Amino acid sequence: MSGLLPFVGVLALAVLPQVSPGPRGPQGRGDEVAKMIDAYIVSNLQESLGLTDDQFVRLLPLVKRLQSERRASMQGRVRAVRELRQLLESGTATEPHVMEQLREVKREEIEGPEKVRKITEGIDAALTPLQQAKFRVLEADVERRIRQIIGQARRQGMAPGSKQPTPDEP
Repeated sequence: MSGLLPFVGVLALAVLPQVSPGPRGPQGRGDEVAKMIDAYIVSNLQESLGLTDDQFVRLLPLVKRLQSERRASMQGRVRAVRELRQLLESGTATEPHVMEQLREVKREEIEGPEKVRKITEGIDAALTPLQQAKFRVLEADVERRIRQIIGQARRQGMAPGSKQPTPDEP
């Protein structure tokens, strides 16, 4: 996947500036990164998988939906756990409230992956077994490189959400 390296450089430029708040806030930057990832996958899809033009046309909306659903699933679970944490930290948590919020967390943990699985089945139905394998490898390579970039940023103290020292701090 020789096309991966230029993408990773662009992704790094998108991830690392998150240390300084922009006018759109962290969500706006996250959306930009997501769009860049989607664009990379889409731009490499046909060549990496050896798709015919017809396969590419059929697959494109499914791949976009898969990426979108993965993000929504992850964000839903993070939101539900954050609300559970806030409830516990508030000091006003009751067992019924906790049970209700736990149901929401569990719902996100079940429904999100199920939606992703169904979309993935649709993608697989449009591909040969060899193309399915290449698609999985493409996705794994992208995920691995993103984790590497985020890890490097964290080690350098530049990760999203990391606290930057103020001028009067040592």
